[in-house]
Amino acid sequence: MSASLPPTASLNPAFVALLRALPKAELHCHLDGSLRPGTLLALSEARGITLPFHEPAALAKWMRVDDAHNLEEYLARFEITLAVMQTAEEIERIAHELVLDAALDGVRYVEVRFCPALNMREGLTGDDVMNAVIRGLRRGEKETGTVARCIVCALRSFPWPHSMDMAELAVAYKNNGVVAFDLAGGEFGNPAHAHAAAFEYARNNNLAVTVHAGEGDGAESIHEAVHRCGANRIGHGTRLQEDPSLEAYIVDRGIALEVCPTSNVQTRVAPTFGEHPMRRYLALGARITVNTDNTMMSGVTLTEEFTACAQWLGWDFATLCTVSLNAFDAAFLPLAERTVLRAKAAREMAQLATDVPSLFLAEEPVE
Repeated sequence: MSASLPPTASLNPAFVALLRALPKAELHCHLDGSLRPGTLLALSEARGITLPFHEPAALAKWMRVDDAHNLEEYLARFEITLAVMQTAEEIERIAHELVLDAALDGVRYVEVRFCPALNMREGLTGDDVMNAVIRGLRRGEKETGTVARCIVCALRSFPWPHSMDMAELAVAYKNNGVVAFDLAGGEFGNPAHAHAAAFEYARNNNLAVTVHAGEGDGAESIHEAVHRCGANRIGHGTRLQEDPSLEAYIVDRGIALEVCPTSNVQTRVAPTFGEHPMRRYLALGARITVNTDNTMMSGVTLTEEFTACAQWLGWDFATLCTVSLNAFDAAFLPLAERTVLRAKAAREMAQLATDVPSLFLAEEPVE
């Protein structure tokens, strides 16, 4: 099966518009995977980089990764975007535009993650990268009202002391835009415990942590993320069902899962959207959140992810509201700020719900 999103023609267009208006929070979005196609073209041309397509729509289609056999092949496409993310001006523009696009999609809060080491190939320092991203996010927040924060990632495949360097950088900006520390990159063969000291440093400095796990490797990877790295949330967590005891532990303790369903189909960790285990996890009471992962490489907006959940999983508007509120609840914001955002979102959802009775699926959801 193609990894593309399911067709949405069978959904009432008004229902899709309702989901776009639904206040949403995005907790798992990579900066270097979420460029505008037109911006990638413009920045590449300015650098003299030749891309195979010179029209944004064609380039967007080419950048969407539908032919990967695993996570590593999916990640290979990032070298194209990173080539135009090596100056402060480039990075700030991309961060700024990400917030603008998120706001247009009904996203009221977004956490943008990135590994600063990947933006230091042409002489930028870690501080240069951090300040460029934060400037871009703040510009977007000021212009749209969408609250934007960032998560600093270390990469599993990079040797020590890379992860400690990234953890120290994250902590240095803890009160200046950074809300968490993360571990990303190729998962299989790169265990999280090798970076346990970096996570201990982050936690000891009262910084929240999340870990990519259960995507490119099995439930044991999730176990390490929780018990060796102290993860407050899990990035993906798709293969959690492989360990029922761990699954129960995570459900019981409300450890949120940052689910990225379209991306999971692309990396072959989920056979199809309709077979994604997040339906099981939600039924068990897990704190499920839905995210894009990478708007460019996955070719999807958060509204389209929610639309696909209605189409393939049969989730009604009330369920989608619950999933959206889960993301506000799991946000790495201070409690007072989180509470205000969530309350506002809940009020808007209640108002939107008055339109729901007339908006039905034109046919039964695809199983």
